[in-house]
Amino acid sequence: MKFLVDNALSPLVAEGLRKSGFDAVHVRDYDLQRASDDEIFDKAEAENRIIVSADTDFGTILALRSKKEPSVILFRRGLERRPEQQLTLLLTHLPIIKEVLENGAIVIFHQTHLRIRHLPIDSD
Repeated sequence: MKFLVDNALSPLVAEGLRKSGFDAVHVRDYDLQRASDDEIFDKAEAENRIIVSADTDFGTILALRSKKEPSVILFRRGLERRPEQQLTLLLTHLPIIKEVLENGAIVIFHQTHLRIRHLPIDSD
């Protein structure tokens, strides 16, 4: 699995994913920290990466694009904001969500649960 960590999260999340054996980059690694969400989507799609973010605008973009990729992992407000905690949460759940992410999904981590929406998101 390959990840692109958005500027809404610390580069330490990408670093932790790399240390755990994943191919992960932060937008800063590409000098995209000021890039639009669409540019980040394009980069993730071109490199077959899953976007990891706390920016809920990515859900809207997914719905508008009506595509199955890239998959997105979102951390919602109210969750622990420390990168170490976000990384632990992500690594703990990756075995459970791996298959849906590979098939196209948005996975949203809430305070007490996670929600999975398969892609493409229908406008119905």
